[in-house]
Amino acid sequence: MTEPDSAFATPAGLLVRIVGQLGAQLAQVRPYDRRQRKHDEEVRPPMNAPAPAGENHTAPTPPAPVLVAVGHGSRDPRARAALVRLLDRVRELRPGLDVRLAHIELNAPLLDDALAELAAAGGRDAVLVPLLLAPGHHVTHDLPAALAAAPALRARVADPLGAHPLLVEALADRLAEAGWTPGDPGAAGVVLASAGSRDPRSGAVTRRIAALLGERLGGVPVLPAYASAAAPTVPDAVRALTARGRHRVAVASCFTAPGLFATRAAADAPWIASDPLGAHPALARLVLHRYDRARTTLPVRELAAV
Repeated sequence: MTEPDSAFATPAGLLVRIVGQLGAQLAQVRPYDRRQRKHDEEVRPPMNAPAPAGENHTAPTPPAPVLVAVGHGSRDPRARAALVRLLDRVRELRPGLDVRLAHIELNAPLLDDALAELAAAGGRDAVLVPLLLAPGHHVTHDLPAALAAAPALRARVADPLGAHPLLVEALADRLAEAGWTPGDPGAAGVVLASAGSRDPRSGAVTRRIAALLGERLGGVPVLPAYASAAAPTVPDAVRALTARGRHRVAVASCFTAPGLFATRAAADAPWIASDPLGAHPALARLVLHRYDRARTTLPVRELAAV
């Protein structure tokens, strides 16, 4: 007889030994029955399992601050209607945003009343967006004073509409609607009519708007003029352009809504006068731009730097 093949016998013995060890270990393992599985899921629920009722650990997203659009107010009934239409456009652009109208004087709701209502509701932030073209007494005094009268309200004051390309877009479109055609560039001119203010920053902003509008119109001279509190008046600016050989002079109405000042400025136009900005789509976008900038860059209750 021959001796056993050691190369074959050694692996066989090793295999027997491994099987024996596995069997001993498996004998110690408890069956994973349904009761154990239920216990494990209660202690450590699957990652995709819904949280039990009343145990939502994700904090709800706070609502966006209320947009309070602040108009001046006017005895002309068309003024409030124009601002209502403007804010309807704002709501269309930002569905779900709480947008409210308030007035500094003459029209309801007055700003003080609107802020008191917000403060009484509790828990809501607000951004006041002045529907005014430039800084002046209303922006620098009246709006902060209204906030001071509602100390429970967390609020910011946005910049006025100001010298922004969206405002210039609206002004140019309103002129085109009125029939503006430059024709002979050497004969055309525009008077930019606005309310006016004694605040020197207001005049600087208005002059900047006039310069931007002139660029938009292809280099046509645009002179700022004012309905009150500043010079020149609209007739003075018309005469100044005429003296420079500009015989086709239009008046661009730099007002957010109809009113006494806009009516007077239009009456002084020797050629055409545009309508106030009203519910122009570009103005609605500008209102939201001022709102967004204020809510992301300004501390609560601090007046926007102009």
